[in-house]
Amino acid sequence: MSDTTKVSAESGSVFQTLVHLWPYMWPDDRPDLKSRVLWASVFLVIAKLILVLVPYFFKWATEALTGEFEPIDWVPAVLLAPVMLVIAYNVVRVVQLGFNQLRDALFARVGQHAVRQLAFKTFKHMHELSLRFHLERRTGGLSRIIERGVKGIEAIVRFTILNTVPTILEFALVAVIFAITYGWIYVTIIAATLWLYTWFTVKASDWRIAIRRQMNDSDTEANTKAIDSLLNYETVKYFNNEEMEAERFDRSMERYEAAATKTWTSLGWLNFGQGLIFGVGMAAVMGLSAWEVTRGTQTIGDFVFINAMLMQLSVPLNFIGFIYREIRQGITDIENMFELLNVPAEVRDRAGAAPLVVREGMVRFDNVQFSYDPNRRILKGISFEVPAGKTVAIVGPSGAGKSTISRLLFRFYEPQSGTISIDGQNIADITQKSLREVIGMVPQDTVLFNDTIAYNVRYGRFSASQEDIDKAAEMAQIAGFIKRLPEGYRTMVGERGLKLSGGEKQRVAIARTILKAPPILILDEATSALDTQTEQEIQSALDTVSRGRTTIVIAHRLSTVVSADEIIVLKDGEIAERGRHGELLEKAGLYAAMWDRQREATEAEERLRKAREDDEMGVVVRRRPAEI
Repeated sequence: MSDTTKVSAESGSVFQTLVHLWPYMWPDDRPDLKSRVLWASVFLVIAKLILVLVPYFFKWATEALTGEFEPIDWVPAVLLAPVMLVIAYNVVRVVQLGFNQLRDALFARVGQHAVRQLAFKTFKHMHELSLRFHLERRTGGLSRIIERGVKGIEAIVRFTILNTVPTILEFALVAVIFAITYGWIYVTIIAATLWLYTWFTVKASDWRIAIRRQMNDSDTEANTKAIDSLLNYETVKYFNNEEMEAERFDRSMERYEAAATKTWTSLGWLNFGQGLIFGVGMAAVMGLSAWEVTRGTQTIGDFVFINAMLMQLSVPLNFIGFIYREIRQGITDIENMFELLNVPAEVRDRAGAAPLVVREGMVRFDNVQFSYDPNRRILKGISFEVPAGKTVAIVGPSGAGKSTISRLLFRFYEPQSGTISIDGQNIADITQKSLREVIGMVPQDTVLFNDTIAYNVRYGRFSASQEDIDKAAEMAQIAGFIKRLPEGYRTMVGERGLKLSGGEKQRVAIARTILKAPPILILDEATSALDTQTEQEIQSALDTVSRGRTTIVIAHRLSTVVSADEIIVLKDGEIAERGRHGELLEKAGLYAAMWDRQREATEAEERLRKAREDDEMGVVVRRRPAEI
């Protein structure tokens, strides 16, 4: 599906939408599915031909009972007895039903394959979209959009193939039979009824589209608020805002309730209007037939035949209204899903992009300029080099552009100007897959999958053996913790890893990065959210991981970068200072000022901790004589 595909529930684009969906119903790479479509179509035609014969058996049985039936010379009389004709009538109905079920069974895999392919395409596309898109996303709303879109596609795929074509075929057969047997006046009345019925259905369904959209928007909003609130369960509890969250959700559901009520009420009026139109048309045809019976130009059997044919016709006719409504509503439901498919990926592999070949792992930024917003530049011509196997730390005040550097290296964004290269290869000219295969990341905020510890560690390299996982856990200093757990590696970590502490989550992140074994490593403020003792323990593991690797350390706490081969100090998107720790302290500039502030804060924290320990010790000493 091209990026320019436009899917809308507006009436003029229904056919266009079906054209875009056709490749999924008739896939070029699946001859077995094409065969199923063809056989389903054959059974569909056979079922309709048999269906047209059903009223004839009803007519003949009626005439046999009234004595009006004319025997057929070449058919044994026993087969033309009223009881046999009644049996034949029901046998034909069962056979017709059997062919319908065969058709549905054959087409089931075709429809589900189409649904699966489109769902897969949408899911994959979501991962291809830029970080900018996902930072602005509403997770609950996206999941609801995809869920409704998949259901809408399934409805459209099934109804277009299995119901629209056979219904048109049945109308054509009925028209021919009535024209030949009873004359054009019957065909004219039926055609007028069908036209008015279809016109009313289209107009009423178009009117209901706006109501359906409103219901979808309210449903998406309510689901978004529910998921957002549950994901922030602890925050809700911290601020005692359970009632406020419930009221917000209820307000969204109130809007959904109103829209859903309008939807069902409008459906009731639509169904009533359809029934009224068909009832008037059927009354006209049956009245005409009854008049002809009284004149002797038709038999009771003809009257019964016409009634049976019209009643039989009412089923697909009512289904046409249902089909149209479902297709229109289905397209309404997939509008947002196709809008997602049409969101262009901000970062794409260029034509002819080659895989990255890492020889040493040297990283270079050359006059890189970048801005998230055109009116506010984040990086203003940054240039630096990280030699192979060395560690370069990037520090600076909040908002200086430190984390932006790691995002650009991962190609989450493209710089507006300048180049970023690895071993002399511009990363804009290589494939994203090969780039990200050679870079490991330990972020500040580690979010784990709601699965086992083993799954989260193995995420670094799913082909790894248990022995490799154990070694990675040992290096990350989390092996002892895992062994003490009752279920070991099979322990579930909970939503976003919330069952683990901050230090434990960081160790899991380090273990999976070790398992990935990348030649280039980014540590993005990996210890800034931890307490001092945990930070020291994690830092020891990080030093082990980074040994021998090209490492970029983005740090908030300067104590973690004192041993870096070079420290780059950013300020307002520019390099303010650079050098080793001792050299920067001697300059007495920005870095030295930051170092002094953090040292004073650390010393104050240490004095406070010691005072608390002394107080606790004093309580124990004072209590001991009384206890003795």
